[in-house]
Amino acid sequence: MSSIRYSVIVPAFRENGNIRALVTRIFGALAQVNSPVNPAEVEVIIVDDNSRDGSVETVEGLRREGYNVRIIVRTTERGLSSAVVRGFREAQGDSMLCMDADLQHPPEYVPAMLASMSPTKQFALGTRYAAGVEIDEGWPLYRRVISSGARMLALPLTSASDPMSGFFGIRKETFLKARNLNSDGFKIALDLLVKCAIPGDAIAEVPFSFGVRAEGESKLTGKVMIRYLEQLAELYWYSFSSLIVFAAILLFVVFVLLARSVLSSYGGLDGKAQSKY
Repeated sequence: MSSIRYSVIVPAFRENGNIRALVTRIFGALAQVNSPVNPAEVEVIIVDDNSRDGSVETVEGLRREGYNVRIIVRTTERGLSSAVVRGFREAQGDSMLCMDADLQHPPEYVPAMLASMSPTKQFALGTRYAAGVEIDEGWPLYRRVISSGARMLALPLTSASDPMSGFFGIRKETFLKARNLNSDGFKIALDLLVKCAIPGDAIAEVPFSFGVRAEGESKLTGKVMIRYLEQLAELYWYSFSSLIVFAAILLFVVFVLLARSVLSSYGGLDGKAQSKY
């Protein structure tokens, strides 16, 4: 029987420059005296989209040093959301956490995020919008505007304060209930919140201070933003399709009643006009 209770999933593409720091900081935080999670019960899974940048060798070196980390190299798939889904499916732990490889999700918050999940708290969410939380001054203004705008567009879909942070966890049994996940979407956390029908009282929110990328380049492009808008459209239809159909039927009924009223009115006028002659 596996002793692993927690799995940390890290989707990656050309992130070799960050992997060593990420893994060592995660296990360093778990090894602290005040950590609520035993590091011996945690595994880290890097899901790499065939970067061929030395990531495999770095992970092998970390394993030789005793770190419980492994790497899955995908050669026929691409994309952040599908990488997260693959990692969740491969995970041994009952509590699974997703975080970025670029260190913008500080590894020091991993113990609190993992510990926040339980049978009653099915989803853990790192939030940048709690009282007292600060975003690194080095984060560009345009990224802040994009993040805030994306968050506002998601508000009708979930009560979660920051479904766009990308720093989130989910219980295995809840993940397995998801159907029709959009593996091509930009924000898999939002997809899971909606399609697993996770209520607000089952979400544990953990405030964290967002950092700046340490190495490599940002993956945010115009194409990615368009894909997010496409994902939003799909989720709105998924969530509100019955209301849309009901509204369409209601409008049709109203139109028919108005049309009958207008026709009756004209018919009545014609009848009155004919009675005069």
